[in-house]
Amino acid sequence: MAGIRILKDKCVGCKLCVGACPFGAIVMIDKKAEITDACTLCGACVSACKFNAIDFERGAVANAVDVSKYSGIWVFAEQKDGEPESIAYELLGVGRELADARNTALSAVIIGSNLDDACRKLITKGADKVYSVDDASLEKFNDESYSGIFSQLIYKNKPEIVLLGATTYGRSLAPRVASRINTGLTADCTKLEIDPTDGKLLQTRPAFGGNLMATIVCPNHRPQMATVRHKVMKEMEADESRVGEIIRPEVNIPRDLVVKVKDVVKTITEMVPLTEADIIVSGGRGMGDPKNFALISELAEVLGGAVGASRATVDAGWIEYSHQVGQTGQTVGPQVYFACGISGAIQHLAGMSSSDTIIAINKNPDAPIFKVANFGIVGDVMEVLPLLIKEFKSALK
Repeated sequence: MAGIRILKDKCVGCKLCVGACPFGAIVMIDKKAEITDACTLCGACVSACKFNAIDFERGAVANAVDVSKYSGIWVFAEQKDGEPESIAYELLGVGRELADARNTALSAVIIGSNLDDACRKLITKGADKVYSVDDASLEKFNDESYSGIFSQLIYKNKPEIVLLGATTYGRSLAPRVASRINTGLTADCTKLEIDPTDGKLLQTRPAFGGNLMATIVCPNHRPQMATVRHKVMKEMEADESRVGEIIRPEVNIPRDLVVKVKDVVKTITEMVPLTEADIIVSGGRGMGDPKNFALISELAEVLGGAVGASRATVDAGWIEYSHQVGQTGQTVGPQVYFACGISGAIQHLAGMSSSDTIIAINKNPDAPIFKVANFGIVGDVMEVLPLLIKEFKSALK
C-alpha cells in the first residue's frame, strides 16, 4: 500500500520539500515538515529532500497490463461531411515519426458516413492501415456512439499508442475512451517522442499556466493516449503512390443513445477560419479601444488572412472568443503572424509560437513579443497599421 511520512529525527526544517511540492501539501509545524491531506503521492518532495527525511513507499499498480501485448500507433482521423480535418493529417505526420521510431505500423481510425475518399486520402498522408467504420447513423459526431465504437476497436486490436486532436471533438471523445479502456490520458500535448531507452511515449504539454513544460509517461497501462494541439505538428506531403490497407471491422454500433444529435448548426464566420489561415493579424490591449480593431480587420482582409486576438481583449469584450489565440484559445501556425499591440505573455506565445514568420508591432522596445519575433516594429500601432494597409493595398493591386 502506498504511503508517505516525514522522519522527524532526520528533518532539519530546511523547507526544501515545501517549495518542491506542486500541490502545497507540505507545511512547517514546530520547524518540522508535515504532510497534509492535499498530498497526491507524486513524490516530488522525496527527490528535493537532501537529508533522506521522507519515507515514501509506492503501492502496487492497480489493473496494470501486459504491455508486451500492445503494438502499433493509432490516430483518430476526425472528419466532417466525409472529409478529414487537417488535424487528422497533422496526427499522421507525428504518428509516422513515432511508428518509424518503434518500427511498427501507423493506422488511422475514421468513423462516419461515405468515407471511401477519406480513407484513400489518409493513406496518401502516411497511414499504413485505415480502420473505417462507415454507417449512415454515424454521419454526425456523437461522442456517445463514437466512444463506444472506438473502445471496441482498441480492445480488439490493442494499439500501443492512440492519438487524438485537442479539438472540440477530440477533447470530448478522448476522456470517454480512456475511461472505458482504463488507461491514462495526457491532454493538449505540444511534443511527442519515443524514449530511446525503453520505447515509452514521452508526452510533453504546458503545465502550471504555461510557466513550465511537463513530460508525462504512462508506464503501466496501454494504450498510451494523448490529445495533440492543432497546428503544432506538421503534416506529411501527400504521396499518391502510397499503398495501404483499408479495414472495415465488424463493430457493434450503439443505437439506443441517451444523447441524440438533431442538427449541426454552422455559423457564418470570416472567410478564412483562424486555425486554417496562412496569414493572421492579431490585436492586443495595445490597440487601445475596441473600435480600433477595425484596422486589424482591414489589414487581414487586404492580405486574405484571419483576425486573431489576445485573451485580454476577449476578456474585455472587445472581440469574440472564437478569435482568441493562446493557451486557453486557438493554437495556430500560419506562415505569417502579425502581433499588433500584444506584449507577448507566455500564454499567448503558447498558441502562436509555431508560426513560420512573426511580425511584432509594439511601442515598448522591451516587450517580450520581440524575443520571438522575426521582424519587429517599435512604434504606435495606430500609426504603423494605416501605413502597412496603404503599402499592402498598393503592392497587391
